[in-house]
Order: sequence, then C-alpha cells, then structure tokens
Amino acid sequence: MKAIMKTARGVGNVALCDVEEPQASAQQVKIAVRAAGLCGTDLHIFKDEFRSWPPVVLGHEVAGEIVALGEGVTGWGLGDRVTTETYFSTCGQCRYCRSGHNNLCLNRRSIGSAVNGGFTNFVVVPARNLHRLPDNVDYLTGALTEPLACVVHGVTSTPTVVPGDVAVIAGPGAIGLLTLQVVKAAGATVIMLGTDKDAHRLSLARDLGADHIINVQHEDPAALIRDLTLEGLGADVVYECSGAGPAAAQLLELVRRKGRYVQIGLFGKPVAWDLDQLCYKEIVATGSNASVPSAWARAVELIGSGKVQTKPLITHQFPVTEWEKAFATFEDGTGIKTILTPVE
Repeated sequence: MKAIMKTARGVGNVALCDVEEPQASAQQVKIAVRAAGLCGTDLHIFKDEFRSWPPVVLGHEVAGEIVALGEGVTGWGLGDRVTTETYFSTCGQCRYCRSGHNNLCLNRRSIGSAVNGGFTNFVVVPARNLHRLPDNVDYLTGALTEPLACVVHGVTSTPTVVPGDVAVIAGPGAIGLLTLQVVKAAGATVIMLGTDKDAHRLSLARDLGADHIINVQHEDPAALIRDLTLEGLGADVVYECSGAGPAAAQLLELVRRKGRYVQIGLFGKPVAWDLDQLCYKEIVATGSNASVPSAWARAVELIGSGKVQTKPLITHQFPVTEWEKAFATFEDGTGIKTILTPVE
C-alpha cells in the first residue's frame, strides 16, 4: 500500500513509499483510514524541527473504520466508525504517567512520528485509544478530533478562560479557529488577530463566532481592547496559535496585569520573548503539549453537538499520492486544513 513516509532524519527526506499492510496484535485494532488531517507537526517533521523515528509513516489525525480486531479486544466491532488518540505507547511508570499526564511521558511513542501513522490505507492502534464517532459526524469532520482535543486540553485542562472574559487569539489557522470556538463556548468575548495573508481565515473566524477580527498589519488592536475591557486594562487572556514570534510579543503587550498568556501554537525554533513582562504584569503563562484522554471525550462531544464545527476548516483534499501539493497548501498558507485520503 502507498504511504507518505519520513525515510531518514534531516530536512526533507519524505517520500511516497510502498509498505506492507499492518496486522493487529493482541489488544490492538486495525483501522481502514478514510481521512487523515495534515498537521503543522507533519511540516515540522519534514523540516526536521520535530523529532521522529524514521522510517515511519506520517499522519496522526485519523478517522476510519475498524476492519480487524486483535486478540482480547472487547467492546468494539468490525465496521465501527472511530477516531483514535495518538499515543501508541507510554511507559505507565514515570512520574507523569502515574499522575495522569501521559502526554508528558518521556518515553511516549506516537503514531505518525515514532510508529507508523495514518497517511496510508491502514493504521494499527491500541484499542484503548479509540473513540466512537457520533452518527452525525462524517470521516472528514472526525479526522479533526485530534487537533480539537489538543485545543480542549490547552484551554480547559489548565483553566484559562471564564464567562465574561475578553480573549485575544493570534493566528486564524486551524488551531486558532478551533480555539476560537472552544473559548466562545466558554462564554468569552473573542478578538481574532491575523495578517494580510489571513483575509479568508479572518472572514471564516467571523462566521464561526469571533466578536471582532483585526488585521494587525493595518490596525492596532490595542484601542479596541481598551474599549472592551474593564477600565481599559487589557485582555483577560491571550492565546498564541500562529507559531509566530512577533505575535507572541504583541500578545504580551495586549494582556492585562494578572492576565493569562497561553501558548498553543508551535514555533519550531527559539523566538525572542520579553519575559520581563511576566514580572512587570504578574502574568500567568501556560502551555499545552498534545492532549490527554479527558480532552478527547470532550472534543467528541463538542463535535457531535455542533458546538464546534470542524468541516468549514477543510479547504483541500488530496490523495496521498499528491502529498507534495498537500504540504504546499500548508507551507504557502493557501489552505486552512488539508485532508489526505488513501489510494487503492
């Protein structure tokens, strides 16, 4: 079967390869992939900015159908429509695993980076990782459960927002638009920031519930935020979802004293950051790494209830054989979310 693989360490070294069809071992299931989302992490792996263990099939945002059950699997059947958590294995013994933070396990191995992932026809995962897709959720929508679970973890696992807050989000990409919807569901007023290249994305942000959209290349958001916030003190909470250093710097200026700064996007490299602002303003700065199981349950509920819409974010679909075109939509910013599908 055809698969998009990271073939070796180093920049690039991604190719379409023929791989053997996997088989499910005990306590595992085999999923026929129907849709797999292209993530910024995949691009970071391409650029060798995110650790991978090649040769490995990329892709960790997966939705599909169970086609085989390994020995000992119960509670699941052939034909079940599912999405899957990404951690193929964690040690279960370290401080983080034992405290419920398996996302921070130092020995974590995930599909799409350490173990073969979903940019192909079939993927094998532990049965414990599965989540059933609601009947009203199709495979395209379901493939975005993983990035939504990451956002839910970033926003709610360490509570960052309460009803009535004024929240500023930088970066109207897929993660930013999902963050927008989760923060709106929490009862906040949301201001979405973007640039010239984000014109379509900013328009979509408004459609998805943003109270205000601002192109920071033409308008300073500070005045609006002063008007919207109590005594003009600044935003209660800011979310960096763009992975751009200048956006992070601007958010530190826009957040109020005693406010919260949340890093959800990945820069892929060190950036300049005025950490003195954490002292001067007594800002609480938090970040999030991937997701935790409880965030997946919440993400599935948000998608199934329609409180969060993922399908409007999908701008491109390609077969895995056209992976270079798919990666280009991410690199040049022409797309928001790109879906890859297998070929026979």
